[in-house]
Amino acid sequence: MTAAALLAAVAALSLAAGCSSGRGGPGDVPGHSAGRSPSPTASPRHTGPVLAVKIDNVVPARPQTGLNAADIVYAEQVEGGLSRLMAVYATKLPPVVGPVRSARESDLELLRQFDHPVLAFSGAQSKLLPLIDAAPVKAESADSDPGAYFRGGDKVPPHDLFLRPARLLASPPGAEALTTGFRYGPAPAGGRAETSRTVRYPSARFTFTWSAQRHGWQVAMDGTPTVTTDGGRVTPATVVVQHVKVRRSSLHDVLGNYTPYTETVGSGKAEVLRDGRVYDVTWKRPGAADGTSLTAANGTPVNLARGQVWVVLTGD
Repeated sequence: MTAAALLAAVAALSLAAGCSSGRGGPGDVPGHSAGRSPSPTASPRHTGPVLAVKIDNVVPARPQTGLNAADIVYAEQVEGGLSRLMAVYATKLPPVVGPVRSARESDLELLRQFDHPVLAFSGAQSKLLPLIDAAPVKAESADSDPGAYFRGGDKVPPHDLFLRPARLLASPPGAEALTTGFRYGPAPAGGRAETSRTVRYPSARFTFTWSAQRHGWQVAMDGTPTVTTDGGRVTPATVVVQHVKVRRSSLHDVLGNYTPYTETVGSGKAEVLRDGRVYDVTWKRPGAADGTSLTAANGTPVNLARGQVWVVLTGD
């Protein structure tokens, strides 16, 4: 237990240090909190693409804001075996999202399945910045567009950076912009009854518990129910547990911890949790520009339930 606690503490420090280098966020904005608007800026910079926001997920960052409004939430492993979220918005934009944190190299591959998305993040390692600039994403860091971000609330730095999505997108592009390859519709035949599923990272875990009353999977992270400051309990309609290869990236943070690289191109096994049942499927994504398909053993596409989708990328 002592070793685990030490690992988590070092990892949290590592993440904080990595986020403060490169394109970091602005300093604290005097007089602003999560409930007050920063000074007016120019019109929104983009129209059309989805908005992807990197969201902090260590204990000091919780509860998050704006998570319930996301169409898709990806969970990914970062340094020290901890987790981070990437929320994708297409059908609605919440007033505030956060806390916002830094980007990772594998985010660029994951985001290729969307059409030139806007990527909102706090900063990135200096060696990653050229890769972000060259990628087919519209990068909007806290440094490049500080008018869209502000610091506030009762959290301490670096867990206090928030985004106002309306400063980046004029309006949500709509569900048709979710070019992920996912299909939505009636539940497939078969499957097996499931009331709870836990996915573990080295220093983090996600538990999804079926709620017939809310017709969704209530999320708990590290054993604590996941709520947001603006929307209550997080309860996605579908959870996809996607088994992927997680390898060591060539990049590392200021403490020398190598960044995990999550490979989302290729194929492998997955489980789809919907309607209180679990379905064993195969995921396939032939190339970075392709969407991710989910098929049953007989090759039939597997539909997701309409509503929010969580995709937990795991190396297990």
